[in-house]
Amino acid sequence: MQDLSILEERIGYKFADRKLLERAVTHRSFAAQHNERLEFLGDSVLNCVVGYALFQRDKHFTEGDLSRVRANLVCERTLAVIAKQIDVSAFLRMGEGEMKTGGAHRPSITADAMEAIFGAVFAESGFEAAQKVILGLFEPILAAPTAEQLGKDSKTRLQEYLQGRHLPLPQYVVVSVTGAAHAQHFNCECRILSLEITTQGHAASRRSAEQEAATAALEILKNRESTNGRSRHE
Repeated sequence: MQDLSILEERIGYKFADRKLLERAVTHRSFAAQHNERLEFLGDSVLNCVVGYALFQRDKHFTEGDLSRVRANLVCERTLAVIAKQIDVSAFLRMGEGEMKTGGAHRPSITADAMEAIFGAVFAESGFEAAQKVILGLFEPILAAPTAEQLGKDSKTRLQEYLQGRHLPLPQYVVVSVTGAAHAQHFNCECRILSLEITTQGHAASRRSAEQEAATAALEILKNRESTNGRSRHE
C-alpha cells in the first residue's frame, strides 16, 4: 500500500487526523473498523454537492432532469472512473482473500472507497471542505458531461449524431410482433439508409425494441469512427 500522503495530494486535502483517511480506505475484509459508515456519509454529501453544482450550472434543467443527471454522475461507474484516475486501488487495505480475487480493482469497491473518502473529509472539516474535494475531482465531468451522463436515451443520441452530420434521420420499422396481447414481443429495425446500417432490437415493448436497435446502431457508428481514426494515423 502506498503512502497515504500521496492520496491526500491527489484529492487536494490533507487530514489533521490521518486515522480518518486510513478508515476510509479500509475494506470490511481487513478489519472491524472499516469504511462503510463513512461511505454512507460520503454518499449523502456527494449527492448534495453534485446536485447543487447542477442546479447552479444548468438553469434549463427541470427537477426530473436534475435528478436523472445527478444519478448518472454519482453512480458507481463514474466514481470508479475517478477512483482509477487517482489510483485509489493502490491505497486500499483489504483482506488477503479479497486482494487475491482482484477486489482492489473491483468498481463497486473503489467507488465505495471514494464515497468513504468524501465522508471522511466531511467528518473532519465540514461541508465546504468536502465540496472542494468533490468538485476538484468531478470538475472535468461537470464541465463536459457525456450524453449518457446527461441521461439521453439511445434514440435521442442517434438523432443528434445524424443531425450533427447533416444526415437523414433513421427509420424505425416494426418487423414482427409475436405472443399474446398481454405478453407481446416486438422485433424492430433501425435503418440508416444513407450509411447502409440496419440493426435490430427485441423487447416486450415497441419503444424498448427501438431503443435497443438505436443502441446497436450507435455502437456500429462508434466502431466505424474508431476504425477510421486508426486508418488516418497509420
